[in-house]
Amino acid sequence: MILVIVLVLLVVGSVVFSFVSPWWFTPLASNWGTIDTTLIITFVITGIVFVAVGLFMTYAVFRFRHKEGQRAHYEPENKKLEIWLSVLTGIGIIAMLAPGLVVWDQFITVPKEAKVIEVLGRQWSWAFRFPGEDGKLGTVATKYISDENPFGINPNDPTGQDDLLVDESELHLPVGKPYKLLLRSTDVLHDFYVPQFRAKMDLVPGLVTYFWFTPTRTGEFEILCAELCGVAHSEMRGSVFIDEEADFQEWLQDYSTFAEEMAAHEAKKSELTEITENTPQ
Repeated sequence: MILVIVLVLLVVGSVVFSFVSPWWFTPLASNWGTIDTTLIITFVITGIVFVAVGLFMTYAVFRFRHKEGQRAHYEPENKKLEIWLSVLTGIGIIAMLAPGLVVWDQFITVPKEAKVIEVLGRQWSWAFRFPGEDGKLGTVATKYISDENPFGINPNDPTGQDDLLVDESELHLPVGKPYKLLLRSTDVLHDFYVPQFRAKMDLVPGLVTYFWFTPTRTGEFEILCAELCGVAHSEMRGSVFIDEEADFQEWLQDYSTFAEEMAAHEAKKSELTEITENTPQ
């Protein structure tokens, strides 16, 4: 009887805790409410199965508990029960998978009006690249990565000359507009994750992955790396600010283009060379 009481308390306590728990999703700040819906459907289905199995175990322990002189009946198979279990299990799996497939189709179908930016992950910080006036991001290659060119932008590609470079872990985006984030890593696996946006994706060295979302409210949100990426993984954080359009444009104007950055580096090199040559030996 003690085991029966423990099983009942476990089932009831788990259900009650699910409803009164202080831990729940962070408030949504993007268009991906369907991801929350899909997760809730999964919680409901698995919760129902948990309660059903728990109560059945409780019934079985109580109903078939040991009694003096009573022997167990051995029944190796029950085709009717097996069919019912197979059908119900199949329905449950379909009910959990189908919403996810629908959401995944939406997740990989980027709106035509979505603007593109690049997210660069590296141990252990973030950086961002916006297209310039031509609306296109320049091509990149690993061989071009250097201290002066951390994004690895092709210096021979004219479309990359006006790219705006944000070489710090702070990103600003305008509210209410869809954005496609191109994700690159220069070293190991990272994962760009903002809990309030729900959408997330791995950054894989040698590949360009992506996801898209539409910010739905202004505010400051924390960027996390959701992939173990080294000893300072926990420090790989940043901030994304969702602004009104005017505030976003004002912020973006503070950053230089790739051409301007390269010109500044060349000017600095020339200055150092001149100082070195004019220094008495």
